[in-house]
Amino acid sequence: MTNENCLFCKIAEGEIPAQKVYENEDVVAFLDINPVNAGHTLVIPKTHFEHMLETPKDVFLKTMDAVHFLSPIIQEATDADGINIGINTLPAAGQEVFHLHVHVMPRFEGDGHKHWSGTPYKTEEEMKTVADRIRKRLE
Repeated sequence: MTNENCLFCKIAEGEIPAQKVYENEDVVAFLDINPVNAGHTLVIPKTHFEHMLETPKDVFLKTMDAVHFLSPIIQEATDADGINIGINTLPAAGQEVFHLHVHVMPRFEGDGHKHWSGTPYKTEEEMKTVADRIRKRLE
């Protein structure tokens, strides 16, 4: 199932050119056109799902299996010092293309890219309340 208006579906179908680095029956991986660093790769399922939260577990696991396979290859090919893996889910988290995609980003010591700074809990009670809310939804 593809979405005819989806940029990534068009890449998966070969309708839009991309520097594909890997493909199997379930996923396609291609270089990001606006990379964090050279070698920044996007791994997408060939089936269209807008984001991680709506993606069936089997499709998500096949996508992540490809991420796991490709990450050390990308690190070696780029001589990176490390790898960041990222999934932006929904606009508040920075998602811009609404087709599940996983970023595999080569990282280098001193590359200048910063990680988020974090927002500490104000109190131990606030932290406990959030943990309790999560645990309650697991019941």
